[in-house]
Amino acid sequence: MTGAERLRQYIEKFSELTTEEVDEFVGAFEEVRVKKRQFLVQPNFTATHRHYVVDGAFRAYVVGEKGTDHTISFAIDDWWITDYNSYIFQRPATMFVVALEDSVIMRLSFAQEQQLKKGRHNFETAFRKMAERGLAFYQRRIISNLTMNAEERYDHFLQTYPEIVQRVPQYAMASYLGMTTEFLSKIRNHKVKRKS
Repeated sequence: MTGAERLRQYIEKFSELTTEEVDEFVGAFEEVRVKKRQFLVQPNFTATHRHYVVDGAFRAYVVGEKGTDHTISFAIDDWWITDYNSYIFQRPATMFVVALEDSVIMRLSFAQEQQLKKGRHNFETAFRKMAERGLAFYQRRIISNLTMNAEERYDHFLQTYPEIVQRVPQYAMASYLGMTTEFLSKIRNHKVKRKS
């Protein structure tokens, strides 16, 4: 299945666009192959595209003052990723978005998105629904970080995103969960011992 076909399936599932509008929507995107460790977004450069992941895995992260990186989000097949603050407001990015494996994306430029939405309610609604899904994801993440201890966050992540666990490096998962790689290893080892 091509990237355009996958994107078509996705947008038909989550929007109420007509067949002609779906054609126009998908036609505004460009399919791009991305190599492992290739960056889609880097700090101080404006994010000019939003990216739909056809096949692959990505990590969005920031680097703190002491050089420690903090994973903000992951994106795998059928997810979206960019530095939204940079993309939406067209200002310099503050995060990195990097491929964790060889990937295929469909990308949409900011200019193309604005053209699609210009005076067209159905396109505005489709993009709003995508934004709402993303906002709900970030809210769940914030709540789990504020209300759960480290082991509970790990368990919640395993239950909620089992497909991600298999595709991201342990250091990236630890960073996402707000712990060191060593502490994540201790949690995993403790769980293995309890099962034995």
